[in-house]
Amino acid sequence: MGPSAAPGSDLEELLTACSEHGQLIHVHRIPARDAVLGQLALPLRAPLAELVPPGGLWSHQAAAIDLARAGTSVAVATGTASGKSLCYQLPIAEAVADPGGPDGPGGPATALLVYPTKALAQDQLRSMGAFGPMGVVAATYDGDSSGEERAWARRHANVILTNPEMLHFGILPNHRRWSTFLMRLRYVVLDELHTLRGIFGSHVAHVLRRLRRLAAGYGSYPTFVFTSATIGRPAQLASALCGLPVAEVDEDGSPAGERLLALWNPPLWDRASGSRASANAETARLLAALVGAGRRSIAFTRSRKAAELVAAGAQRRLPEELAARVRPYRGGYLASERRALEADLLEGRLLGVAATNALELGVDIGGLDACVLDGFPGTIASMWQQMGRAGRSAGQSLAVLVAGEDALDQWLMAHPDELVTRAPEPAVINPANAFVMQPHLACAAYERALEPADEEWWGPPGLAEGVFDDTVRDMVVKDELVLRRGRAVPGRRGNPASGIGLRSGSSEQIRILSQGGGLIGTIERDRAYPAVHPGAIYLHAGQHYRVDRLDLEDRAAWVDPVDPGEMTQARSQTDFRILGVDASDSVGRARLHLGPVEVTEHVTGYRRRDLASGEVLGDEDLDLPATTLVTRGFWYTFSDPVLGRAGLDQADLEALAGSLHAAEHAGIGILPLFAICDRWDVGGVSTNWHQDSGEATVLIYDGYPGGAGVAELGYAAATTHLAATLGSIRDCPCQSGCPSCVQSPKCGNLNEPLDKAGAIALLEAVLD
Repeated sequence: MGPSAAPGSDLEELLTACSEHGQLIHVHRIPARDAVLGQLALPLRAPLAELVPPGGLWSHQAAAIDLARAGTSVAVATGTASGKSLCYQLPIAEAVADPGGPDGPGGPATALLVYPTKALAQDQLRSMGAFGPMGVVAATYDGDSSGEERAWARRHANVILTNPEMLHFGILPNHRRWSTFLMRLRYVVLDELHTLRGIFGSHVAHVLRRLRRLAAGYGSYPTFVFTSATIGRPAQLASALCGLPVAEVDEDGSPAGERLLALWNPPLWDRASGSRASANAETARLLAALVGAGRRSIAFTRSRKAAELVAAGAQRRLPEELAARVRPYRGGYLASERRALEADLLEGRLLGVAATNALELGVDIGGLDACVLDGFPGTIASMWQQMGRAGRSAGQSLAVLVAGEDALDQWLMAHPDELVTRAPEPAVINPANAFVMQPHLACAAYERALEPADEEWWGPPGLAEGVFDDTVRDMVVKDELVLRRGRAVPGRRGNPASGIGLRSGSSEQIRILSQGGGLIGTIERDRAYPAVHPGAIYLHAGQHYRVDRLDLEDRAAWVDPVDPGEMTQARSQTDFRILGVDASDSVGRARLHLGPVEVTEHVTGYRRRDLASGEVLGDEDLDLPATTLVTRGFWYTFSDPVLGRAGLDQADLEALAGSLHAAEHAGIGILPLFAICDRWDVGGVSTNWHQDSGEATVLIYDGYPGGAGVAELGYAAATTHLAATLGSIRDCPCQSGCPSCVQSPKCGNLNEPLDKAGAIALLEAVLD
């Protein structure tokens, strides 16, 4: 059992006692704050006023409610447990109880609440029960609802709780069955705004435009309310999503106790290789110590397997009676199991839980004393969302970031002030992406024939003027739309919505099947070769599978379960073409460009490694066709004088290639500091000389067809991005490069060649 402290002991003393090898790098104190109350411009009438909390409304609640009641769409971005739900619950209940008198829409107003997960919708359904006496009749409408429940919801509910997928292929294509609900639609709520980013957010932007278009056809023009954890520029993202001006409320008026924010770096065992102790083991030690001290705690992990390992590790360190009060929580459990765990945590029967980000979102689990992050979650915004799970309005709470070996984690350990001073990253979408927009226009045409006036829904904000007309014209040329008496209808039979996944950039999915034909999962066709090539080890829900056969014509990969003794990494050759330059600038002595690119990847083989030791077991060849991705990217070019200043010579091909390659990897690893993205959402290529640029070039590109907006953010943040890239390499204590600086787990060249010293020299020559 690891060190612990007596119940109620000081949290900082507990941390110090656990730091046996100097793991505790830094502790930052965030002082307590008092509540700031606000007054509504127009008081609520009884009995609705009786549902306001006894202390009154906090300032951000009052501001958001005033805006929503006035018909102004609003984005509320305040901390976890700051009462954001009340910002839309009260206006909805008021509209249901008093829809507008005799001149109203002929019945109670309706509201549509959209959540990214079914669990959140179920949680909110319980919360809406308090408004039943106001006439609120709420019902969920999702994949878990039976046919009878869905029919009842359409006939009787005035508040529907659903998710983007069900709105996309369940409600909108069948809008005639929802005509009364849409005619009275007053509010549309989108919870967890920060999750609506990248390719998923780009899809949702078109779903919301389709919703507004159909609602207008029935005579309603709903007000949108977005709620979010803290992110950069929330109103800008919300406006791009719904296509309307959106006001912003981000001054949090809720009270909070003192919070300790600690940085914890696992011990460095081997300076030469950069090898550190396991972040999972360190997280388990901390969770056990907190539970042993009687502190209700949660540990967030980055995978399902890690959640199980951390929970088991904490249980081993605790006496039997406390070990029974620690459990893992992850996707893959039955809904009933997850609900039971949530109830046990909320009611105090559990003292500790190791969870994936399934508990990051706003499911009510009550106030916790401490939160441990098993690795940086990728963005400052997600970090605050997870850390916000700990803390009550009074009393001290603790949040600990346990660093992994990733470059971003180690950079933050070297720059602890960045965690509290760096503004949350902005989330971006790209609704103008033709690969996303065209399928949704086909859906819109199926729902109701498109007319020239429909540009109203697909124009600014979010989309430039003329994009709608140009896209429709292109779809007509390709026979995806057909013109009839000046209106455009689908060129193919059937409902197109069923073939469009909202969370991928490609409508074509490869099914991953067991030999018995059971569906294990799906993957986009563009990512199939690197991930499910013949011989690949594929991990799903903690189970390892070996790919036996990949059939692209049948759109299926056939797999067999295997013992987790080894892992595989695809080996590939990647080339690119620059299709245009939309913008250019100077960053130090380098040139920076933004524009469309075509990336060609050819998977030529794969390497087998022992899962435990990392030892190379062998290299295998593959004979697969190349794949092409047309997307957007930003790229740096380095002239010969800059290379000479860095001591790099075009004649020494391997040294130059290794330097550029190392800089590329580090740049991708640090990019999530500047854009809400994952390193797996972007790709990179580096070359000693490129025919289109005429110079040594490092390209970082968006991993989705057409792009999801990440390239634009990377271009905008280039100066600070390049400086942070240099810092992440230079500050790493390893000798020749490691996963904390220049090695990448997704490198198609198997991290060969890499030259850490050359990358430092190159970036120093660029930035002085």
